[in-house]
Amino acid sequence: MNREDLANLIFPNITKTIEDYEKEYPERNLPDGAMVTRFAPSPTGFMHIGHMLAAVVDYCLSKKKNGVFYLRNEDTDQSREVEGAVEYIRSVLAHYNLNPDEYEYRDLNEIKGSYGPYIQSERKEIYQAFIKHLILEGKAYPCFLTQEEMDSIRESQARDKRRIGIYGRYAKYRDLPVEEAIKKIQNGEKYTIRLKSSGDFNRKFKFNDLANGEMEFPENDIDIPIMKSSNGLPTYHFAHLVDDHLMRTTHVVRGQEWISSIPVHYELFKTFNFKMPKYIHIPLILKKDGDHVRKISKRLDPEAKMSFYEEMGYPKYAVIEAIMTIANSNYEAWRENHPDVSFTEFEFSPKKMSASGALFDLDKLNNISKNYLSHLTKEEIYNEVLAWSEKYDLEFFNILKKYPDYSKQIYNIEREQKKPRKDYTYYSEIKSKTWYMYDEYFQNIEYNFLEYDLNDVRLILNTYIEKYYNELDTQEEWFNRIKEMCDNLGYASNMKDYKEHPLNYKGSIVDVTNIIRIALTTLSNTPNLYDIMKILGKDRVIKRMQSI
Repeated sequence: MNREDLANLIFPNITKTIEDYEKEYPERNLPDGAMVTRFAPSPTGFMHIGHMLAAVVDYCLSKKKNGVFYLRNEDTDQSREVEGAVEYIRSVLAHYNLNPDEYEYRDLNEIKGSYGPYIQSERKEIYQAFIKHLILEGKAYPCFLTQEEMDSIRESQARDKRRIGIYGRYAKYRDLPVEEAIKKIQNGEKYTIRLKSSGDFNRKFKFNDLANGEMEFPENDIDIPIMKSSNGLPTYHFAHLVDDHLMRTTHVVRGQEWISSIPVHYELFKTFNFKMPKYIHIPLILKKDGDHVRKISKRLDPEAKMSFYEEMGYPKYAVIEAIMTIANSNYEAWRENHPDVSFTEFEFSPKKMSASGALFDLDKLNNISKNYLSHLTKEEIYNEVLAWSEKYDLEFFNILKKYPDYSKQIYNIEREQKKPRKDYTYYSEIKSKTWYMYDEYFQNIEYNFLEYDLNDVRLILNTYIEKYYNELDTQEEWFNRIKEMCDNLGYASNMKDYKEHPLNYKGSIVDVTNIIRIALTTLSNTPNLYDIMKILGKDRVIKRMQSI
């Protein structure tokens, strides 16, 4: 018996060779300098801000020179797969217009691209052909270590402060004769397939990471598992090798936590004599917590999850911009000089990523968002709020849909100015800042007129309705009438006079306008009062004032 017998015993149905797959997935015909990037999350959890940073960088790199950005579903660890995670990843990419050029959406029965399948569990035969090749070459072997033996090895290595793994004397089945291996398999003994490492831990190699520069690592000498026999699927590392090679990935963008895997991936590509893609290990995303800076946490920080931004209603533009500012240190300066072009026009440089971690500042995102929202037209902001509320606040959605023109007037207050107001940070906030404009919410109101005497409040409101209110007034005419009423009721119409002689007056014009504002909105701080009154209209204004 020989290695061919062993390989055919393990993979009796695998007839294709790696040469066959090389022909099936040829080098891509792309322009010079074009990059092929992949976003390859594992559906073992929902998408977080770290995933988003990787996706944005992938997209930005690929679009700069007409390359390819593809989505790969890395579902080999099926025991940990979270229901709905794949669909949510797709929805996030779609929401932010990071649409992949190639993908496979199983639930939609939709595939685009000729380098698939793009779901790893559908590529089992491809992986097995590559593993079979290694067995034929004597570079992989079945390992029959039981879980109990593995635990014992790990415990002894930890106790003796040795490296954890199967190497050297721990690789019990590395040189097991083929005949014995075949007999064990035929007897039904469980096994995994391990790479027969050719590395030497005492020997170093140099590796150039595009973000972190030249790095030095010891070679991998651990016989890593490359396939678990329970389902015939490969381990993450081996699937990474096969997929990135056959899909002709040129650049791999992933988190710094994967830097420790470089020796394993280096050896795998070297074993097959494949050209490695270039790697960009993006920084950890950090958060300032009091006086300390720490890694952002999915458990502690709601903003770590991408669902947070949709639920809050952050504009997609703002989220992308905030991520780009932490992706490259010179992005903000570039954006100031290129305010109206897509972020994909930016010349992204991995060298300008922070090796020590990227500080994600929610305040910066809020400022970006406020600025963006302040420049939307009334139609744009209405449509955005309508779309958000349909998903997250159906009651508000129905009100907005009932009063489209009225709502647009509300959102247009102080918007058509050289420096428009920046009232809104995200869409979910808009209801809390405009609710008083809708009769549906303006019911059973509790007023707080601050320090004002209720008799004075009623006198001002009744006098205004009876003698000074004219819904056709221009803003200047409206203000002059308010001033006239102040003079007649003993309030200073001129703030300078009031500041110089406060005891001569009941109060000032500020007090009078505040009372009117509170009567109409319950609030002492709102956008332009004249605009609010014009939009509310005569009937609402009078009704609200008379209800005090």
